[in-house]
Amino acid sequence: MARISWLVAPPIRVPRHDTTPRPTKFHRTIFISDVHLGMRGCRADLLLDFLQKNSCHTLYLVGDIVDGWALKRRWFWPEAHNRVVLEILRKVDEGTQVIFVPGNHDEFARGFCGRNYSGIDVVREHIHETADGKRLLVIHGDQFDGVIEFARWLAHLGSWAYDRAIQLNEILHGVRRALGLPYWSLSNYLKHAVKNAVEYVCRFEEAVARAAQARGLDGVVCGHIHQAAIRRIGNALYFNDGDWVESCTALVEDARGHLEIVRWAAPTATPACDGAIGQAAPVPA
Repeated sequence: MARISWLVAPPIRVPRHDTTPRPTKFHRTIFISDVHLGMRGCRADLLLDFLQKNSCHTLYLVGDIVDGWALKRRWFWPEAHNRVVLEILRKVDEGTQVIFVPGNHDEFARGFCGRNYSGIDVVREHIHETADGKRLLVIHGDQFDGVIEFARWLAHLGSWAYDRAIQLNEILHGVRRALGLPYWSLSNYLKHAVKNAVEYVCRFEEAVARAAQARGLDGVVCGHIHQAAIRRIGNALYFNDGDWVESCTALVEDARGHLEIVRWAAPTATPACDGAIGQAAPVPA
């Protein structure tokens, strides 16, 4: 536990029980990933607003919740990041089952898989059964990234470059906001415009979906590539819940087993992602 505490117990303290209004919408299940607490580009303000206004029976933290790589380079933990951690712990206190599947950026927690800390189950992977009986493999997804598995130095270099792109995004957003223009993401544009990046996403999605199908499952829920999506690949359903750096998305399941992607934009927060509450992509037939 000592190795975890330095990340989840930063110096800033906020009361565990506050007067925040109770959630306005209930879901059977919520999946979030790639929050990157500890990274300057993390939109903790929007995630906190989402968590405070949405409750669920089960909350999955599908990896890269804490960015250990960024924190090793330079410590960054503002009050908003602390509040996200405390809000998750408050949900535990209120009876929410919280399941944490560590990713590559919070791989420090993988040594604790199979244990429970502060009411949070830490697991390497999990099989989620939807209300309508679908069995979905829940993993972060870095296991299917050749760069992560075979060239870790290149993965760290890519993480550094991504941080710089996010910082440039903030500068561009400030200029565009001053000119009355809407938010536009340079890093997201590059990921869609560069042919190799598009091909990488397609290969990743296919590999993850095939792995779930090979295990006799109906589909997979993952994160890692910061690309929210719902699609059918072969005979498997592929769900990616996106991220809280650019897209500000979560995957939610209702009482009937219907899953959709919600893009969150708090009316009182600085616009950081396009779309609005409730935008969704339905499960393909």
